[in-house]
Amino acid sequence: MAVRLAEVIDALEQAYPPALAESWDSVGLVCGDPADEVSRVLIAVDATESVVEEALAWDAQLLLVHHPLLLRGVDTVGAHTPKGALVHRLIRSGCALYTAHTNADSADPGVSDALALALGLTVTGPLDPAPAEPLDKWVVMVPTTDTDAVRGALFAAGAGEVGDYRDCSWTVTGTGQFLPGATANPALGEVGRLERVAEDRVEVVARRSLRRRVLGALRDAHPYEEPAFDVLELADTGSPRGIGRIGELAAPETLRQFTARVRAALPETTWGVRAAGDPDAQVRTVAVCGGSGDSLLGVAAARGVDAYVTADLRHHPADEHLRAGGPALVDVAHWASEFPWCVQARGVLDARFAGTPGWASAVSAVRTDPWTLGGC
Repeated sequence: MAVRLAEVIDALEQAYPPALAESWDSVGLVCGDPADEVSRVLIAVDATESVVEEALAWDAQLLLVHHPLLLRGVDTVGAHTPKGALVHRLIRSGCALYTAHTNADSADPGVSDALALALGLTVTGPLDPAPAEPLDKWVVMVPTTDTDAVRGALFAAGAGEVGDYRDCSWTVTGTGQFLPGATANPALGEVGRLERVAEDRVEVVARRSLRRRVLGALRDAHPYEEPAFDVLELADTGSPRGIGRIGELAAPETLRQFTARVRAALPETTWGVRAAGDPDAQVRTVAVCGGSGDSLLGVAAARGVDAYVTADLRHHPADEHLRAGGPALVDVAHWASEFPWCVQARGVLDARFAGTPGWASAVSAVRTDPWTLGGC
């Protein structure tokens, strides 16, 4: 009944696929043995010294964080360096470290969904949608007697996945015909004689990256020497994944009221919550982006929202955004904007492992916001 670290990683990577991470990012297992047992997981935004101490004091076997401990310019994890010392402490204590960063930002649900939920928003879609994974539609003609075998082979190769559903297909029966040539070796019929066969038209979708595998499975399972099939590249209709989210309040509020809502919903920080715009303007549709989101100011403006909630806004970009008629801005502390994700990630793991005897998970009580004084 013991849970292995590899199983926990599998649950995390189903929720936050590593393929969604930005090319510059560093996500996944930092230290730890996938074969080790895990019964206690501590979740935090940052792997600071205080958080590591909390994890070890709680006898956690895994510390799951959002921000990578090792990212830019890392060429040593020697114990003489601040970050290296933490890695050594974790390894010596038998506690693994795993990071879900920009893959958790783009996942559905992800970091910004957790922020939107905390603010009482009903999410309607991503702020900056990620391109949908390219898909093919396979149309295969197969004798009715072999349909199940061919369809099963396509499924085994990865075809037939539609969202959270598997083994999806559509089938209709018709009549196929062919005339074997002089050098043919037909599985059905005879050379030189027109053959008509009851056939099923089987349609499935598959990720384009699986095209070679699906084609191989089709040829291996199909009874015909030359199977008839079409491969159609499907249009990109968008994706529920991407950076940021757009949501709606149940009823309009003034910017002043909405700012108070944000302040009450997020953990208190020295940075606090500040807003830019007409305090009496009505807010109903809101864009949110956990973490530093000023790169999406133009996207938020183009989406026509009433307000945009994010972190780390700078003077000049915010000023220029408002001068151009962009939506009101609500600026929060970076850590506070991503803290709700910890609860979401805990839910992902508990949904999979809570029934395992001895399993425990917790959200770190340490505030890793670096600012300590304000209003001086």
